Amino acid sequence: MGTSFCSRYASLNFTHFPPSLAPAIQLTFSTTLRRRIVGVTSRMESTSISPSGGSSTTAVSAIAAGGDATTTGSNNTGESSITDTVVQYVVLRRDLIDTWPLGSVVTQGCHAAVAAIWSHKDDAVTLQYCSPSNIDSMHKVTLEVKGETQILNLAEKLKAGGIAHKLWIEQPENIPTCLATKPYPKSLVSSFFKKLKLCK
Repeated sequence: MGTSFCSRYASLNFTHFPPSLAPAIQLTFSTTLRRRIVGVTSRMESTSISPSGGSSTTAVSAIAAGGDATTTGSNNTGESSITDTVVQYVVLRRDLIDTWPLGSVVTQGCHAAVAAIWSHKDDAVTLQYCSPSNIDSMHKVTLEVKGETQILNLAEKLKAGGIAHKLWIEQPENIPTCLATKPYPKSLVSSFFKKLKLCK
């Protein structure tokens, strides 16, 4: 439409009109042309497509349930709240807390947490969790189970649910001491831990 309008008026020879009318005709033409250009520009801006990805949290939520090797996320996953906090769960054994030096138990949790993150260092949610803008505001939830049987049962439950995690086996004793998940949006994994107590 813009091209035909310009072509139509560009062919006008203003000398065919009385000299007294030429300035008015030129002004009308210029004003109309500007309006046409502004209208086309506005339509282009209103129909422009935003860059893919949008909010970082929304983008990573679509693949947050990927687990170790499979992607279980769907379109519904991508609809989760963009304010959903990304967390890492760490689960310790109460029997070890009561019998081992505190520093040793803390070390076990650190081992599991670092191993879980490093094993999924290319995961989108992990990258978000460890990004420069988030590195100083990480969220972890530290819970406890009674003992070895419970930590092993929890590990099996997470595996069956496709939740990526690291069960730390202390060597050379070969003792399962704790586990940690990779970072996840809290709403995707909180149900697996709702029966556990906070570690105090």
